[in-house]
Amino acid sequence: MRALCALFLLLVSFAAASAADLKVKVLDPQSVAVAGAQVSLFSSEKNTPIQIVTTSAEGVAHFSTLNSRGNSSAYRIQVLAPGFAPQTEPFPPTTNFFTIHLHLAAASETVVVTATRTPAPAEQTGASISTLASSQLELMQPVAADDAVRFLTGAVVNSYGQDGALSSLFVRGGESTYNKVVVDGVNITEPGLTFDFGTLPLGQADRLEFLRGAQSTLYGSDAMTSVVQVWTRTGSTPTPELRLGSDGGNFSTANGYASLSGARGRYDYNFFGDQFNSNGSGINDAFSDSLAGANVGAALNSKTSLRVRLRHSNSHTGLPGAWDFNGVELVPPLSVGNAQTNTLLGSTELTIAGPSGWQHRFTASDYVYRYFDNSPEGNTYNFASVYKYDINHVAGEYQGDYQERSWTHSTFGYRIENESAYFGYPAFPPPTHGQRLNQDAYLQQQLIWGRLSAVAGGRFVHSSEFGDIGVPRIALTLLARHGNETFSETRLHFSYATAYMNPDFTETFAGLPYYLPHPGLLPERTRAFEAGFQQNFLASRWVLNATYFNNLFHDQIEYGTNTVTYQGNPPGTLGQFFNVQKSFAQGAEVELQGRIRPRLVLTAAYTYTSTEYLQSPYCAEDACGTPLYETGNPMLRRPKQSGTTLVSYLGKKWAANLGGSFVGRRPDSDFVDDLVNHAAGYARADLGGWYAINSRVTAYANVYNALDRHYNEVVGYPALPVNFRAGFRFRIGGE
Repeated sequence: MRALCALFLLLVSFAAASAADLKVKVLDPQSVAVAGAQVSLFSSEKNTPIQIVTTSAEGVAHFSTLNSRGNSSAYRIQVLAPGFAPQTEPFPPTTNFFTIHLHLAAASETVVVTATRTPAPAEQTGASISTLASSQLELMQPVAADDAVRFLTGAVVNSYGQDGALSSLFVRGGESTYNKVVVDGVNITEPGLTFDFGTLPLGQADRLEFLRGAQSTLYGSDAMTSVVQVWTRTGSTPTPELRLGSDGGNFSTANGYASLSGARGRYDYNFFGDQFNSNGSGINDAFSDSLAGANVGAALNSKTSLRVRLRHSNSHTGLPGAWDFNGVELVPPLSVGNAQTNTLLGSTELTIAGPSGWQHRFTASDYVYRYFDNSPEGNTYNFASVYKYDINHVAGEYQGDYQERSWTHSTFGYRIENESAYFGYPAFPPPTHGQRLNQDAYLQQQLIWGRLSAVAGGRFVHSSEFGDIGVPRIALTLLARHGNETFSETRLHFSYATAYMNPDFTETFAGLPYYLPHPGLLPERTRAFEAGFQQNFLASRWVLNATYFNNLFHDQIEYGTNTVTYQGNPPGTLGQFFNVQKSFAQGAEVELQGRIRPRLVLTAAYTYTSTEYLQSPYCAEDACGTPLYETGNPMLRRPKQSGTTLVSYLGKKWAANLGGSFVGRRPDSDFVDDLVNHAAGYARADLGGWYAINSRVTAYANVYNALDRHYNEVVGYPALPVNFRAGFRFRIGGE
């Protein structure tokens, strides 16, 4: 017996001695740690991953309990880091610690997350996607998300005036409600409402991805024509780093911000705050916004990590209303009236790596949105209203990923979300309450077979209010030819998908003095497909993308009047929403991306969009208010022609950028007497740059609307003329 015990202890000791822990550190080209990179370890003889690990805030991936190293047991490492090129390298057999320096991605090779919910090279996803890295956002210094998104391919931004005004996004002919917005993995889109990009601050944003096309398969309701996703920075320096700065400009603009971040051992942290104030250029144009947040992570062990995020934003903006219509001042602006938006986001994320090629992510989140519109004074074009809207999303989600081989990847998940809202006019108490419980299950399979890449998936949704919905998606890319040095790879791509959007709470629950509830409303739906090609040039340093898109929108919700007597009110006297409208949009996007020099990047794009109302909204006694919705007419606020350009130089000592947005004439309305039925075309250019005085002090300046164009993005609401900000930022501690 003692001999058996001794033999057992000897075997255990031998196994422990022969086991090895491998560590991989991932750095960017400037030798800064890259957090959140997906690192896969393969045996050199097999395509089945041994382990898949995500790098810590210090950029380290830890692989444990592996066989002893030696020439007979070689490994290779694959790194997929968003914003960089995919990289695969052999793991040196003589060491247990290895450092990988990532390369800047060629235009076609950038790793993205939004298209598949896992890191993947953009060219293999079959999706149209644009990105802005942390370095570009820091250079652009956008007041809010609208000032960044407007320079991306296919984005048409419409702001109701100046900084802080309601700013909507139109993509591929869809409504401004057809965009899903996700921050730090949390849905912050108010169901059925236009998302306001003008009050989404990007302070401490690490990356922004803009996905065009239907994506309800992965993101559920609202992802009808686009998904915009933003991530917050994580701390990465062993020595705590304090960053602070301030800037100012014309129109009494002032901005100040600070952050404290770092990473030590198993923990990382980033605490930040930002305050922006501006008086604007006219009457009642003032805007202020405060942002505070935290991003804290802990590695519980080599395979398990926990991350907690908090983000609070509070904004206040004046409401001068519609008054200047394409340069014609029909009425004076309102001197009284304002809107307040208050949001709070909190999430906890638990990530578990293993066994083998498995990864598991559990997320719990809570998002609170509060909006108060106080417009006590009105005129011909602006009507008095005092309105409150409070929404709360509480959600839990599991996402599992399994990489069976290096050429196939499965993603599946389950999500449960409780949405509730209180809304109404304080003058007509009590407020109306609405609530929905949604449960979603989704599955996606990625496959690479020779020259063919395929992504196929589906989502099944059960809603307590709308019943069951299924939305599929399939995307294919084909490497048609490898090409040569001058004319490099040629790829063809195609995708087909359906998507849906749940109605707004006011549309189904109503309860207002002049609205009828309509609980029988159906979600709006779309059928979307796109096809195109990608041609690489000069060893893939330049890429030309051309994509045709075709969208058919069903069950669109419009406003009409009651057709039957309701609680003593005769037909035609109360408002109600109906699923009656149908519309169509098609067009093309042409995009050129490339590196003029290693640090000089250009993106230029042109978008053509043709839209048509196929079925007019229900109207009784001219309740629609305008003939612009009639069958056969183009859809409002969608220009046929638009274009963008973004040029960035990102050096070590200095950096500069030029952004251009070009939007053609588009149909619009004053919605009163049809004196104005269009918004004129315009061109906008933004400039920015910074200069590092030393390693701790940087001076910067930005000029917005540098051409000083006077234009309306939404007819009646003049945009801010040329404005600028300049200041300094400082860094204390860190590395």
